[in-house]
Amino acid sequence: MLRLIVAEDVHMVRGALVALLELESDLHVVAQVGRGDEVLPTAESKRPDVAILDVDLPGVDGLTAAAQLRASLPECRILILTGLAAPGTLRRALAAQVDGFLLKDAPPHTLADAVRRAASGERVIDPQLALAAWDSAEQSLTPREVEVLRLAADGEDIRAIAQELHLTVGTVRNYLTAVVSKLGARNRIDAVRIARSSGLI
Repeated sequence: MLRLIVAEDVHMVRGALVALLELESDLHVVAQVGRGDEVLPTAESKRPDVAILDVDLPGVDGLTAAAQLRASLPECRILILTGLAAPGTLRRALAAQVDGFLLKDAPPHTLADAVRRAASGERVIDPQLALAAWDSAEQSLTPREVEVLRLAADGEDIRAIAQELHLTVGTVRNYLTAVVSKLGARNRIDAVRIARSSGLI
């Protein structure tokens, strides 16, 4: 019997996920939470075999919760669920060393199968998400470019970004120019929009 924790902030979706998983004779949901900051303390208390986390959780997001789980309970396998096939989000999930990444609209049997496969040590990635990430490989930004773009998205001007990151104003301009070019954006604002919709920031 595999012990599971489910983290999803939408009550109806969480209830449906739990009900589906409980239909499987070898799966048992030992806890369910609605916030990312509840994942680690609940998992430390319940010791699940697999954590199923929505990528967009309040408190802390699913990927942050996944990283915390990985550090504190490395034996717990982690599956991330998302509603969007955003390549940037998949890359961030892989960087967080999750064991699986699935779309929420996948057939119910796919989730149960993914839980079992992750528990056995496999890495499970939705084929649609893998394809989207492959197709967008040329758009990948460096960590520093992401950092600069994230600060720009938060409304920081070039001088403030340069000061915060201990860079020259010219270097920040160069990073932003590279980002606009890599994303095929019209300008900085368009780059922020594209990066957000792709899950890059």
